[in-house]
Amino acid sequence: MTHLIDPAHFRELARQHPEDVCRRALCRYDHEKKSYILPVWGDEYEISPHESKIERISRHFRKPHDYLYVFIINYLLKAKEMDPFREWISEKDMPGGATFFRGPHDIPTHLIASRYSGDKETFKKVCEDFGGTALHMADAACVFQITPRIPVAVLFWDGDDEFPAEARLLFDRSVYAHLTLDIIFALAVDVCARIGKSAE
Repeated sequence: MTHLIDPAHFRELARQHPEDVCRRALCRYDHEKKSYILPVWGDEYEISPHESKIERISRHFRKPHDYLYVFIINYLLKAKEMDPFREWISEKDMPGGATFFRGPHDIPTHLIASRYSGDKETFKKVCEDFGGTALHMADAACVFQITPRIPVAVLFWDGDDEFPAEARLLFDRSVYAHLTLDIIFALAVDVCARIGKSAE
């Protein structure tokens, strides 16, 4: 889980002032344990920088992708004290995104499209189970509040005889103020894996 995280990230978090981190990231701090409690996907995660450890406290959903832990530590380190812009953009609309999000960094939305092709209602049910809020876009779409400052929308177009099913992720325009492109990619992989594999 945390083997993908550079140990320097935990050391950097340990040096930051808890009040500042909690104000930026909208999380809680346990002074006795010297750990942060962050809501992610409706679960709670305990981040212990002095022990270089991230643990899931609640168990509402299936085990996340390992990349989620990379996202969590970077969110605590870099989140800004700002509200969402409430303007949706694709990964290609981000500065540098058109170049970065391709090849090995192509967001794996095929996991969602292939899983729910011809089964839009199951897609909607899975999104609801994960706490998604319906969005009036595509054939079906939902918004997920991943962390207090990071919403992500998942759009789904069902396939037919002429066109295959398609899925896309959209991000609030504020996302690249909080996260670098590689961390946005890490989050996107978890979203696609979680939604695409949850009904298997």
